[in-house]
Amino acid sequence: MEYNFDDIRPFYDSEIGAELAVLSREPQLLFSLKQIYPRKSTRSIIKIMSAFRTVKEFQVTIIRALLKGVAAKTTAGISIAGLEQIADSPNRLFISNHRDIILDSAFLNVLLLDGGRETCEICIGDNLFIAPWVEKLVRINKSIVVRRNLPVRQVLEASAKLSAYIRFSVTELKNSIWIAQREGRAKDADDRTQDAVLKMFNISGSGNVLENMRQLNITPIGISYEYDPCDYLKAKEFQQKRDNPDFKKSPEDDSKNMVTGLWGWKGRVHYEVSPLSMDIAHIAEGSKNEQISALSKLIDRHIHRSYKIYPINIIAFDLLQGNVSAEKYTQEEKNKFEKYLQSRIEKVDLANKDEAFLRHKILEMYANPYINYLKAREPHAR
Repeated sequence: MEYNFDDIRPFYDSEIGAELAVLSREPQLLFSLKQIYPRKSTRSIIKIMSAFRTVKEFQVTIIRALLKGVAAKTTAGISIAGLEQIADSPNRLFISNHRDIILDSAFLNVLLLDGGRETCEICIGDNLFIAPWVEKLVRINKSIVVRRNLPVRQVLEASAKLSAYIRFSVTELKNSIWIAQREGRAKDADDRTQDAVLKMFNISGSGNVLENMRQLNITPIGISYEYDPCDYLKAKEFQQKRDNPDFKKSPEDDSKNMVTGLWGWKGRVHYEVSPLSMDIAHIAEGSKNEQISALSKLIDRHIHRSYKIYPINIIAFDLLQGNVSAEKYTQEEKNKFEKYLQSRIEKVDLANKDEAFLRHKILEMYANPYINYLKAREPHAR
């Protein structure tokens, strides 16, 4: 089946002039651009915006500058390992764990630019378009729109169209794409690839499951934030769902998570690229569902063993399990984390705050990456 991708694909170079002309009149965006160009007038900034002729110019000049500013204020540095392992092929389907709503893919593109590589297209849910102009901005920034909250029939149609675009972009256009391993963040940091994501990839293939997946050049990336600025918000949501199983976040909650994740302190941030290479060949024959489940687990192992483990991950593990790894951190580091933990619990604004429950949930968020890292590094884990 042939699709018209115009409503979900990133904008072409030939289209961005008209789109930027519209965006340059958005007060919220102009406010952000003033942070990059504090000495320039609004008229001068609009003139800068109107001068861009390619997506790459816009990304290098505007997006990278914005993100470098965010990184300087909210991180202790961003690093990446493993880029040398993918030098042979520029077109890949990157799949990673999901920590921050905005920054996971955004920081990756900065690292790719800094490493002399082309940026990747980004799969982003339309539930994050908090204003009409946001969709224009992200599509100029090489984003692919993922339609959410659709009726069942439309979900299937949208999945087939997204799958077809991903395969077309990677195999025909030779682009790289980033997508999260699951819809939404794993709020307890127990990162698991959803089979549904891989089933979506498979829809557009014409071969068997493994052939379809090999064509996409699937490349896992493990993302590690030392601190999660939204940890207390996630813990709060856990209690709200415990106390009321029907609880659902409001759009205001989503906005608060985005702003907190963007501007909150993250400490060190690390990305590690872990190509599947020949590991996919070890997946046994079986039904489509069995092979997809096996591939999900394989991707998980690649992501888990690629984590950067910080002292606070081990400390959180010990606070849950007992002091079994005390030689791996100092008492000073433990005391600092204990104070941090209490400060996060204090930020939760619930009338019926269950401090013991909140403490346990935040500890899980920091301990789970270490638990999964240890399991993925066991000798029998392949």
